[in-house]
Amino acid sequence: MKKGFMLSIAMILILALIVGCSSKNNNNTNASPSVEASKSPENSPESSPEKSPDKPAEKVEIIYSVWGTAEEGKVVQTTADKFNSSQDKIQVKILTIPNENYMTKLNTMATAGQLPDAGIMREDGVIQWASEGMLNDVSSMYEGSDSKPLDSLAYTYQGKPVAYAAANEILLMYYNKDMFDKANVPYPPSVLDKAWTWDEFVATAKKLTIDKKGKHPDEAGFNPQSIVQYGASVENFTWQLEPWTLSNGGGFYNTDGTEVRIGEDASVEAIQKVADLYLKDHVAPLSVGQTDDGIQRTIISGTVAMATNGAWNVGTSLNAWKDAGNHYGVAVLPYMKEKVTVNTGGANVVFSQTKHPNEAMEWLKWYGQEENNWGLISSGIWMPVLDKWYKDETFTHKWVDNPNFPPYDQYKSAVVDYAQSAARPASWFFTNHTTDFNALLGSTLGDVWTGKKTAKEAISANLDALKAANKGTK
Repeated sequence: MKKGFMLSIAMILILALIVGCSSKNNNNTNASPSVEASKSPENSPESSPEKSPDKPAEKVEIIYSVWGTAEEGKVVQTTADKFNSSQDKIQVKILTIPNENYMTKLNTMATAGQLPDAGIMREDGVIQWASEGMLNDVSSMYEGSDSKPLDSLAYTYQGKPVAYAAANEILLMYYNKDMFDKANVPYPPSVLDKAWTWDEFVATAKKLTIDKKGKHPDEAGFNPQSIVQYGASVENFTWQLEPWTLSNGGGFYNTDGTEVRIGEDASVEAIQKVADLYLKDHVAPLSVGQTDDGIQRTIISGTVAMATNGAWNVGTSLNAWKDAGNHYGVAVLPYMKEKVTVNTGGANVVFSQTKHPNEAMEWLKWYGQEENNWGLISSGIWMPVLDKWYKDETFTHKWVDNPNFPPYDQYKSAVVDYAQSAARPASWFFTNHTTDFNALLGSTLGDVWTGKKTAKEAISANLDALKAANKGTK
């Protein structure tokens, strides 16, 4: 990692877990029981200690839960201590729960009426918890403030915000500059207006795919069983397939998440095109869509020239790879019919069992401000959540003009501008039961990636079950 990070590596590790990329591998259920907060008697005036006029009032204690190790929790507590010392009304205490049983522990605490006041939550569990009455309405959190996050970062249930993402993340494309230079092939476009069509993307990938004899897929004598360099990889970890269905005029769901669209011809066709990169075009390695480590498997492994994945990879892996003498660039995604990407981000929530919702929201509002997590932003793990960082050049330069990023103009157009003009919220911002839906869709598509079934055959055979999963009746 570059020198000058404002946070320790431990801080980066725990908060990287909070972002969309790493939270995707937690297999705990998000289901929560509908319970009311346990009732405990309030201190009566008779039982409360008498306060002298000169004695300051005690601070309200807010418990904020995170997942990670005890050491990682201590790092987050250090950040909370900055907040604690900045004012005299609220004291934040960090509750650290091991990642592997984070949601199980929260479920147990919910049943007992002992949830913390606030916490971080996986993206795919937010709406389900809101539907169970376990999350507080946070629509008032930013009233009278200029620090409200982008509207696309609001998790909404029944038209009301129930959480805001702690960071903004979009899907984009990375590429190995040295591979492009060696093949004398122009770099992928970083400007949305010049985005490649899907056919242009595939044609370029063929120029960068090479077998042991130096042959390309469109040349006589090419052997798909002896490929030494692949031209492309489109991440097929389930949630990252959504932008392709949207780009082709389909989608996973309708606009409010109440109806499944994955069975529509446009959605099926988009997924088949992704599968055909391996099966038919011979430009991508086989991936069965079970792990969310695409950049490590492709760009960093040195086997793939360009690959799609999330913006967080700049900070979590590509900086170290660049420091080892490698060269990469960023570009906008190719498109099928519409130019689309999706944004995501782990959710900061206020639990409905709290007795101090206003104080909990005050903490989250402070915690979400860029200056309070700048090390994560400047390293490339997080993207800012406030509109001004995307539209005010002074703030954009402060964010992007640093050695951890690709050149300013390239990163600004491929990431900053792209996030404003082409990003749609990932479906878990507004759709219930995405955990079950994504798990079923992922298993459904297993035979598609290996060519045992077409996308149409696999999805049609499981469409009723996918619709039931969306309704929570699987």
